[in-house]
Amino acid sequence: MLSLLYQEGPSTEGIFRRSGSAKTCKELKEKLDSGAEVDLACESIFVTASLFKDFLRNIPGSILSSQLCDKWISVMDQGNNEDKIKSIQRLIEQLPRANVVLLRYIFGVLHGIEMRSEENQMNAFNLAICIAPSLLWPPVSSTPDVESEFTKKISSLVQFLTENCCRIFGEEITSLFGEI
Repeated sequence: MLSLLYQEGPSTEGIFRRSGSAKTCKELKEKLDSGAEVDLACESIFVTASLFKDFLRNIPGSILSSQLCDKWISVMDQGNNEDKIKSIQRLIEQLPRANVVLLRYIFGVLHGIEMRSEENQMNAFNLAICIAPSLLWPPVSSTPDVESEFTKKISSLVQFLTENCCRIFGEEITSLFGEI
């Protein structure tokens, strides 16, 4: 999925914003869950993006860990960008290794898409609005007002992560997918 999103996402206007066919997504999710072979290259890239967001939403406790939710949210209240980056790196060190590896690839994809935002209309802000709710959610449900404020904060964090991913994860993030 990520490889396809890395290849096609940067040249696809509205990637992560537009949804794939709900029926197709449901059918493919069932096939993937059953272990059947699925050739996503034959599907709309919007279906792949929708399936990927669904996959992220189904990671128990979220990829950024709901247990660290308050710490992630408070990052954006810190002083300068250097302080924010150091705090983010400390939080990343507290995540399971599998989460860190997946995050590197996710932000490698988002970086590639953002680099061609003139073409795809998906700058870091737009990407964050679309993908942030799939990366972190509070450990307990709350009122719509509190959830709305939370969504704004996590979107701001994901925008910052996208804009600074090379400094946070290292420059090699731009070559994780090699020469596809």
